[in-house]
Amino acid sequence: MRTIKAAVCHEFGAPLVVEDVHLADPKAGEVEVEIAAVAICHSDITYADGGWGGTLPAVYGHEAAGRVHGIGAGVTGLAEGEPVVVTLIRACGQCPSCAGGRPTACETPSDGDHGPLSTRNGGTLHQAMDCGAFAERVVVHHSQIVKIPEGIDMAAASLLACGVITGVGAVVNAAGLRAGQDVVVIGAGGVGLNAIQGARIAGARRIVAVDVTEEKLGVAREFGATDGILATGEKPWRAAKAVMGRGADAVLVTVGAARVYDSAPRYLAPGGRMIMVGMPHAGAESRYEAGSFAAAGQSMIGSKMGDAVIRRDIPWMIDLYAQGRLKLDELISGRWPLDRINAAIADTRSGAARRNVITFP
Repeated sequence: MRTIKAAVCHEFGAPLVVEDVHLADPKAGEVEVEIAAVAICHSDITYADGGWGGTLPAVYGHEAAGRVHGIGAGVTGLAEGEPVVVTLIRACGQCPSCAGGRPTACETPSDGDHGPLSTRNGGTLHQAMDCGAFAERVVVHHSQIVKIPEGIDMAAASLLACGVITGVGAVVNAAGLRAGQDVVVIGAGGVGLNAIQGARIAGARRIVAVDVTEEKLGVAREFGATDGILATGEKPWRAAKAVMGRGADAVLVTVGAARVYDSAPRYLAPGGRMIMVGMPHAGAESRYEAGSFAAAGQSMIGSKMGDAVIRRDIPWMIDLYAQGRLKLDELISGRWPLDRINAAIADTRSGAARRNVITFP
């Protein structure tokens, strides 16, 4: 047991509090990581706002990189001091989903209320998303760890834990995009920009970004979008179809707003696939005309964390980054110390940030 600094959520919608908490030593199958960088994802903000419920107090943060600091019994292939990415994808390796190659849908539950974290007084402190990485150190299951090369910038590496694998993976794994097909990406935020990158890497013919500002559409073009459409225009799907000459083979919804899902199918070509990435608040509903999907042979596909297999996909993406084919550094909007995490969250809420990253000395 050691004392560390962490940003704790005590009340939904209230600022996080940086305070001392206790972290248990790694047990069998677990790894302790000293965090060097952790990015702020909109999922962390939604949880902290109470959008998906959960236990309080809690430590959020799930997009991290650092160095191995301790290894529990039975863990092989890792050594202290090695640089790693820490993800929220905890996989038992034995349930039907894991055995079927879908570790993001692992069916073995974990209990964040009885994890390695506790308050200074020994009370319950929820380890959110099996990570709790808004902290100086974490203890996680070994399946959540991927080794990375020495020398890679830790802030850039942290993005691989969620935003990058979610966006790129949604295109490559969930949509199964083929070279020459057309793509619409709704939302040019952190995940959307990575979906655009994924479409470019996969060889899409047209990559149409849809967002509410010209500024964000300009950024989307920097990451590979061939065209940009303002979502605020009248029936923007018509403008998208005009530049493609038809509907899209894949439409990726990367924003967590139910109303966006209402109109997303209008961008589809016959036989097209709508990939559902953004997660609205619990209870939010969207409406579709089911007969249209059936008649046009279209489909809706949910994609969690880009359906990533992290020890396959993260090394591949690191290699793309080394070749200059995957942008990571350009995704970082700002680097902030832990004691300014609330300012970093406010900047992220503004919608202007691609990814803000908390860095540690």
